[in-house]
Amino acid sequence: MADYTQTEWREKLDKDSDAVIIDVRTEQELEDGFIPNAIHLDIYQGQAFIDKVQELDKNKHYYVYCKSGGRSAQACAIMNQLGFKSAYNLVGGFTEWQGETTKN
Repeated sequence: MADYTQTEWREKLDKDSDAVIIDVRTEQELEDGFIPNAIHLDIYQGQAFIDKVQELDKNKHYYVYCKSGGRSAQACAIMNQLGFKSAYNLVGGFTEWQGETTKN
């Protein structure tokens, strides 16, 4: 797992053809908006979250965020334990995100 600042995360993401963005916030938090093309996997879903993560391609690079960076760091650690080599945490999370966002 690697912790990246907002700038580092976005620069790395923009250059990565194997990038997958994962939002680990709750459904309610999604109402504030989300980063375009993010896959929603609520970390509070426990085993359901782990089951969904295990379905992902371990060869891809995962850019993970939550509201402030704490839950996404946990998600990256879980992914590493499950054999994922490239999980990148967004320090400061969606709260500090200054890039593009969208709403449902």
